Amino acid sequence: MTSIAVAVAIFCCLLGGALAGMGLRVVIPKNHLEPDTRDLIKLGVGLIGTMSALVLGLLVASTKSSFDTKNTEVVAMASNIMLLDRVLAHYGGEAADVRDALRTTVAGMEEGNRSNSRLEQLGRAARVDREVVLDKIQELTPHTDAQRSLQAEAQSLVISLGQTRMLLFAQSGSSISTPFLVIVVFWLTALYVSFGLFAPVNGTAFATLVVSALSVAGAMFLILDLDHPFSGLMQISDTPLQNALAVLGK
Repeated sequence: MTSIAVAVAIFCCLLGGALAGMGLRVVIPKNHLEPDTRDLIKLGVGLIGTMSALVLGLLVASTKSSFDTKNTEVVAMASNIMLLDRVLAHYGGEAADVRDALRTTVAGMEEGNRSNSRLEQLGRAARVDREVVLDKIQELTPHTDAQRSLQAEAQSLVISLGQTRMLLFAQSGSSISTPFLVIVVFWLTALYVSFGLFAPVNGTAFATLVVSALSVAGAMFLILDLDHPFSGLMQISDTPLQNALAVLGK
């Protein structure tokens, strides 16, 4: 399911919980809603609310950290690509074919970043593209110590680029487990059941419940969308790759 679909499902659960609470108030005997019972319910709901707030805070921090890490990896990959191109430029005209292959590879990566399966393409093409450029570098015949040093540096950069791309592909799975998400939604739904249980029956109270449920669902959407940085609304920018492609071969 997409982040939007999950957020809509969460909104429905919360609003359904509030409506269920309103319905329970009609069914529950009056003596079950005496002040002592109300105080006990409020204590239990307060505990659930505290746990939910802590968990949501941890989720935001975790997904934002993961998003920033992957963004840093993409920027580092773009900088290594530009560095590799400069190393090959210093090697000499014999490395022109390698630089052309590198530009073709980066163009394919950047084109893949515009597709819906950008990370899948990065992982699928990483091994092949890296080997093509690496093979061409190994085919170079250095004539001086400087060229031998540059060839070794170029090989190291290509291997590093391949490792980064495969790392991004390996990190493509969600860091939020389904059971964990279900438990958090259950806690939030229990909160809204209590809200509906004590809410007055009027339009203002119902509108407040709807707006608050939308806010919580929106927060969950942000968390889930950040957890998939190569798809959805909040994506990692491909500007670093575009900038690298603009200077390759020059």
